[in-house]
Amino acid sequence: MDAAKSAVFDHPSENAIARLVDEFYARIRADAVLGPVFTRAIPGDWGPHLATMRNFWSSVMTASGRYKGNPVAVHGRVDGIELAMFDRWLALFEATCRELFEPALAVEFQAKAARIAESLKLALFYRPDRPWPIESPIDAS
Repeated sequence: MDAAKSAVFDHPSENAIARLVDEFYARIRADAVLGPVFTRAIPGDWGPHLATMRNFWSSVMTASGRYKGNPVAVHGRVDGIELAMFDRWLALFEATCRELFEPALAVEFQAKAARIAESLKLALFYRPDRPWPIESPIDAS
């Protein structure tokens, strides 16, 4: 592993956020379950999506205000998204955070991600006339 790849960040700098986004979405694209969903949603150039995610996480972690968007509306248009996919997304996100960040910072990112995932799950899948949580297991084998 080269020196740049083994760096561990102790604060949410723009460089740290860029590394997180780039490495996390590389894992997403390679994932057997999430990869196809993301490929359908982002069939071409990933550059704009990665830039948006850098802005999103900058806004979340540093209050930069760079993100201007509606995550619920965007995710609502994603074909094939399922409730259980959020747990898989979180597991990949948490693993990436553990590798890139000092433990306290990793926990901070992970806590924000868990709240965001829960909000999206509720917005996309909760219906008052159905039991919660709904069952939708994911098997990547």
